[in-house]
Amino acid sequence: RAQGQGRPSQRARISRPNSMRPDRAGGKFRCEATLERELRARGFPSVAGVDEVGRGSLFGCVVAAAVVLSPDRPIRGLNDSKQLEAGRREVLAERIRERAVAWAIAAVDAATIDSINIYQASRLAMLKAVSRLSPAPDFLLVDALSIDLPLPQRALIKGDARCHAIAAASIIAKVYRDACMRAWDAVFPAYGLASHKGYCTAAHCRAIQEFGPTPLHRLSFEPVRARSLFPVNYNSQMELFETAGAA
Repeated sequence: RAQGQGRPSQRARISRPNSMRPDRAGGKFRCEATLERELRARGFPSVAGVDEVGRGSLFGCVVAAAVVLSPDRPIRGLNDSKQLEAGRREVLAERIRERAVAWAIAAVDAATIDSINIYQASRLAMLKAVSRLSPAPDFLLVDALSIDLPLPQRALIKGDARCHAIAAASIIAKVYRDACMRAWDAVFPAYGLASHKGYCTAAHCRAIQEFGPTPLHRLSFEPVRARSLFPVNYNSQMELFETAGAA
């Protein structure tokens, strides 16, 4: 940024580059870095992509990642983590961690998800991930959500399929969470967590029906809630804690 030039307004209008438009064939998005380049040209040198994984899972934490990619060390093949094979994700995750200017991961556990709901837990995980970036970013590109931080930001629907920085965040978040599911599979082998990663598959539902939920299942999610021995009204629970603390 030239000396004396002010930071662009947080509400500055950002034109929609070609990478934000669907391809003519099939209506699919191209995952490119056009928007990051445009933002850097407008005076935002540190653009972070932010995404979460595990939002629809029945088990365990929701994980978010934030990544500031280096324009001088590009990474080929970045795309929505769900569109990549597991081995390819592992390779790309290693390259992202090696070449990124900054990256960070954060998680919010199942108990908190049950307490504040999955939407707010996803936003909280994203906020924690961005807060851990060093150096701090000056603009956020977020997959579909907004984050309660005093930073200019833009929410992009299907951002992980459209934007390199968000795709990079989705990849390292998924690789991290998948590793967590493999570790928990050794603790709870009857549930098949290593294969379905906690999502609502037929095999997982059968295991919940047969064995009941573990302490790390999300008790507010069906079909877990239907098998829980101790259904909880979380608002009432918080009121009970507050009353006990005031006594």
